[in-house]
Amino acid sequence: MRKILIANRGEIAVRVIKTCQKMGIATVAIYSEADRDSLHVQMADEAYCVGPAPSAESYLQSEKIIQICKDHNVDGVHPGYGFLSENARFVKSVSDAGIKFIGPSPEAINLMGSKIDSKQAVEKYGVPLVPGINHAVEDIAEATSVAAQIGYPVLVKASAGGGGKGMRMVEKPEDLESQMKTAQSEAQSAFGDRSVFIEKFVTKPRHIEIQLIADNFGNVVYLLERECSIQRRHQKLVEEAPSAVLTDALRLEMGEAAVNVAKACNYSGAGTVEFLLDADHKFYFLEMNTRLQVEHPVTELITGLDLVEQQILVARGEKLNYTQADIKPHGHAIELRLTAEEPENDFVPAVGTIEVYDTPSFDFVRLDDFVYEGYEIPIYYDNMFAKLIVWGEDRNQAIQRMIAAINDFKIEGVPTTLDFGRFVMQHPNFISGDFDTSFIAQYYTPEARAEQDADFNKAAALFTYLEFNEHKEVKVAQDMGSKWRKRS
Repeated sequence: MRKILIANRGEIAVRVIKTCQKMGIATVAIYSEADRDSLHVQMADEAYCVGPAPSAESYLQSEKIIQICKDHNVDGVHPGYGFLSENARFVKSVSDAGIKFIGPSPEAINLMGSKIDSKQAVEKYGVPLVPGINHAVEDIAEATSVAAQIGYPVLVKASAGGGGKGMRMVEKPEDLESQMKTAQSEAQSAFGDRSVFIEKFVTKPRHIEIQLIADNFGNVVYLLERECSIQRRHQKLVEEAPSAVLTDALRLEMGEAAVNVAKACNYSGAGTVEFLLDADHKFYFLEMNTRLQVEHPVTELITGLDLVEQQILVARGEKLNYTQADIKPHGHAIELRLTAEEPENDFVPAVGTIEVYDTPSFDFVRLDDFVYEGYEIPIYYDNMFAKLIVWGEDRNQAIQRMIAAINDFKIEGVPTTLDFGRFVMQHPNFISGDFDTSFIAQYYTPEARAEQDADFNKAAALFTYLEFNEHKEVKVAQDMGSKWRKRS
């Protein structure tokens, strides 16, 4: 594989280009008119415009992208994540054109892209499922019967898609019909498929996912887990590896279940199996993402593997040169997604120009980004512009290093999740590992953040005074747990 086209934009395009450069592979970037000055365009060996700013007229123009591949002797296509990364028709078209798609087969993408079909497939391999029904439900009478049997609250979920669209929690029987119709309508609008199913709502769930890599010779290895429970609107903001709550036995059990999911769809390449973990540490299959994940850097930092490189090697037809026994965790890694939005205003997305962008320079920091001072955040795409990742010898050191990195990071011109990240790192429940997917709803308010900032600024000022005056014998109380309150 001598030349790869990256069918994406932003930080993931930059990320893929860096690995290709390391491997001596030429790169081709595509860009919309809005991204003409983007960093991935500047870094690639070749770059071609694919249309106006809206993604439907540019990054989703599969035929135009394939034609660029043909015209410029491209050997492989890396889809990144989002856009066409899980579009089975695009994958087939790439393969039919004689070009390697760096990812799984269209059959695997189709199977795992349907929450209903995927549940039916993995159930045959003994993978635990959330109680409910694993087929599309249209009849309200059937829905009512199932909900009564598994017990409220329940979730009505779209079969296709993700990101929280077409998903409704129902707490009492009289709301089921209206919420079911709303979910069907939203699913039809977002995915062109109104199919929904019903499952039990798992209380106090944690979102744990297992990273997989599989070759084309039947070898599947799981690369440990990631904790992804700090979310807003079912979308992740903070991820870490490994999880603070998994025992070795539970990690093994979840890892083997993830491998069985891969076997259920004859998977190859990098993929992620997502599970819900309940308060009793029972886990349930949620879905499989048939692509690279946004949060893949934390896995790379604790395993030493370059997952983009692994994807390319598998697409080349090479066997994995390691086994499950070779995968051992080294240290702890945390990732904070930096997005242009207002955390104090229910995380409303924002646009604007980055006026100051002064990044941390610690050797324990990895920054995956694509922006610079003067870059204008466009309205047309996802608002994530960077990922701040740190590594530590253990979880406590990683948390402290993330705080140091956040404090050393200066961004002005657009509101971001930078300060929100500091709030999370300093929160007693995050530090102790006692949290779930409701963390933001329970704990995060502008008032709580202001209180935290004031408390820790006072402590920092006092420590600085004591250090300067060499009053080493004076101690400062660190237990501020009583000041934290849940949102009502």
